[in-house]
Amino acid sequence: MNILFFLTPKSHIKVIESTMSIRQVLEIFEHYRYSTLSIIDEKGKFVSTISEGDLLYYLKNNLKFDLRSYENINIMEVPTYRPYKAISVLEEMDALIVKAMDQNFVPVIDDQGSFIGIITRKSIIKYLMDKK
Repeated sequence: MNILFFLTPKSHIKVIESTMSIRQVLEIFEHYRYSTLSIIDEKGKFVSTISEGDLLYYLKNNLKFDLRSYENINIMEVPTYRPYKAISVLEEMDALIVKAMDQNFVPVIDDQGSFIGIITRKSIIKYLMDKK
């Protein structure tokens, strides 16, 4: 089965850009209520992911009492505990399932490395349940 069957295109999700500040990313987390977001660069290439937990630990260890101070700190300065690994659109279903076992979603890149969307663990489980 083609993994594109499960794809949620990037136009239907929120991603963050590697040039954003911590404050901008905090506001996106607050507004959209995602627990993890994909990070793309200025060319649309997948860079990594960041979780709410990654931000919380960073804020705890770099405590500043003025939210404006985080406007000048790039999001890429925040260490990530367990960044999600992307999968190529050319991969087989087995590779997708292996990644989805450890990640809530799997970022998907095309053959040029550009981010095209995500595949959620939920969509895979739903498919398997419907098939049963």
